[in-house]
Amino acid sequence: MMTLDPNLAANFVKEAAPGFSPRVGIVLGSGLGPLADKVEVVASIEYEDIPDFPKSTVEGHEGRLILGRLGGMPIACLQGRVHYYEGVNPQDLAIPVRMLKLLGVDILLLTNAAGSFHKKMGPGSLMLISDHINFTGLNPLVGENDDTFGPRFFSMENAYDPTLRKHFKAVAKELDITLHEGIYLHYLGPNFETPAEIKAFKALGPDAVGMSTTPEVLVARHAGLRVAAISNITNLAAGMSKTELSHEQTLESAKLAAEDLETLIIVFLETLKRELLKAHLRSTENGDN
Repeated sequence: MMTLDPNLAANFVKEAAPGFSPRVGIVLGSGLGPLADKVEVVASIEYEDIPDFPKSTVEGHEGRLILGRLGGMPIACLQGRVHYYEGVNPQDLAIPVRMLKLLGVDILLLTNAAGSFHKKMGPGSLMLISDHINFTGLNPLVGENDDTFGPRFFSMENAYDPTLRKHFKAVAKELDITLHEGIYLHYLGPNFETPAEIKAFKALGPDAVGMSTTPEVLVARHAGLRVAAISNITNLAAGMSKTELSHEQTLESAKLAAEDLETLIIVFLETLKRELLKAHLRSTENGDN
């Protein structure tokens, strides 16, 4: 049984921002919190004030929910996330995404800091995630299914929405931002991988490795949300460079591509707003005929 109730969290947030309904949810990973400063804020709520909401304990994850507008779109921005390695009940990692769903979100944008398996995609690079490998052995959906959110069994083909990925690539090209694309491997942590593990993982075909993201994708797809995710490459994977891996180095390296990532997300949201408006106008016209 799930120990936390997303309805309690969602109802609290609705009371804090009456009448505000976000369409897009954004999760900001390690060192990427400053994007929240660009939001036209309607409400700002500390995680610790939200009932039945898991609390982040990791440096670089501010633990704050920002409601407002970014790129003209109504958004809910999670400034920091909770990870399996923090010792929480894995089922509790379903709460943030399910809360977003209850608030009205139907598109989820995820970011993370990750290590690269390719020297040509080094620190300061951005990678659009096309698929993932969940190597943690954990899943927030294990246990009794909540039919109000989704079915017991569901497909993970095209988990990272092809249309959203196409839009991101088009925006990156327009902005002259190099956007790689590849497969993300989720490693449990909290330690970084060993060089031997990295050699073994290479046989599975991933392009980047990190300690987050797959729980949110699993919960989002179960609930019918469309998902896109971008990794901010902060280091080469263990054994591929002489730089010793540390969380401090991750946070510092996250700054290298932070500005490009912020611009990419904001312009993507502006483009998304135009596309949604066009779709609305088309449906209105069809309804009139």
